[in-house]
Formats: sequence, structure tokens, C-alpha cells
Amino acid sequence: MALAGAAVSRSIGAEIIKDVSAGFRSSPSTGGQGGTSTASSATATPTATATPTATPTPTPAPTPATVTIPVPVIQQSMVLDCETAALQQGLAYYGINVSQSELFAEESADVRLPVMGANHTVLRWGNPYTNFVGYVNGSDWTPTGFGVYWPVILRLARTHGLPNAVGGEGFDPSRIYSELAAGHPVQVWIQTRFARVQLGTWTAWDGTQVRYSFAEHSVTLSGVSPTEVRVNDVLNASQYWVSKALFEANFADFNNMAVIFQ
Repeated sequence: MALAGAAVSRSIGAEIIKDVSAGFRSSPSTGGQGGTSTASSATATPTATATPTATPTPTPAPTPATVTIPVPVIQQSMVLDCETAALQQGLAYYGINVSQSELFAEESADVRLPVMGANHTVLRWGNPYTNFVGYVNGSDWTPTGFGVYWPVILRLARTHGLPNAVGGEGFDPSRIYSELAAGHPVQVWIQTRFARVQLGTWTAWDGTQVRYSFAEHSVTLSGVSPTEVRVNDVLNASQYWVSKALFEANFADFNNMAVIFQ
């Protein structure tokens, strides 16, 4: 009985080994006729493909219809130093504090008196593109004093801390408005209180042709709206709005002369 029992045990063990080993193959099954390959019967699971997500482009915030710049309002300290005071306002906005007397000292005033012609016209005088012309505490009607133009103001702006300031003539008014909308104060040359005063031209000692008015004035623009610009007027330390039409007419009187503080 022991042998018989042993034979039975081996037989059952052989069947168990056969069943287990049937799950292992040294190579993939080719699957004969009527046969089914385990590999071929498996259903492929599709792989999910990530769909790229478009990165949204941020939309710039719209420019406000009205922009004001907190430029300090300063009064000119000398009779005819409006250009110097307007420059002082532009510098002060950027935290640069320089007195008008310091700035004026760097304008190298040419105090020679003009050669006058008929009908109270100026024939010859100094060159405001290079120096302050006349006496700063003189009279602009007599005249014994006049002022200074953009190259001198631009040089001083750059010297005193605004190396990126730009200046010149022929600026399109739209450029002035866009600079104001961007937060850049702009010094412009106009006529006092935006009056409409006759213009003339004199010949400087060095031959330069100089457009002038006995009401020549300079202010700092500190704001813009769809129809107006805001003025910081150094004549009496006032701040007010004027129409773009009036501004543009005055601006043209001095060939659209400006210095942009940035």
C-alpha cells in the first residue's frame, strides 16, 4: 500500500506541475489552427494623449480716458525764468530738487541788448538755443530780456538726473498726448496764458534764425483727457485745463517745441 500510495502521490504531483508550467512559454505562441494565442487575444488599451492647453495672452489694461501726473506746482522766482521753473517742476516730479537759481546759473545768460527795427520788431539778438537771452529780471516788452529754448533745457534735464529726457521741435501733438498718458511730464513753449500774439523772427549774433513773441512762455503739461491738457503754469503757480485745439495753436507758434521728462 505504501508503493501504491506513492504512485498516486507522484501522479497527482505531476498533474499539478503540468498545470502550473503550462502558463510559461519560452517564446510567443504562433497559434495553430483552431488554437488561440494568449498574446493575440489581448485587447490593446488606447493610451490617452495629452491635449496642449493654449496659454492665454493677457489683455493690456485699457488706458484711462483721463490721466493726471502729480507734478508739483512751482512759481517762477525771477521775472523771465519761466523755462527754468518749468524744468524745475519736471525734475521735482522725479524727486530731483534743484533750485531755479542753480539751474539758471548754468544757462550762461547773454545780456547784450537787441537791435530793434521798425514797428517795435527785433532785428538782432542772442541765440536762445545756446544761452538765456537778455536779463532774467528785465522786460520782455521793452525788451531787455527774453528766455531760452529746448536745447539748453534738455541739457540741464540730462545733467541733473534725467539722461533719457528727449527734446526738440516738430513734435506731433499726438506724441505729446501719448507721453502724458504714459506718465511723462512735458515742458512746452507757448504764449502767456495761451494768448494769440503776433510772431516775428530775429537773426542771432551767430546767424541763427529765431522765432519769437513778446509773450513767449513755457509751462509743464501734467495731464491729458480726450479733449484737454492740464497745465502747470509757473507764472503764478496755477494748474488748469485748456482745450487741445487751443494748446495745439499755441504749440505751433514755437514750431511744436518740447522737452519730455522721462
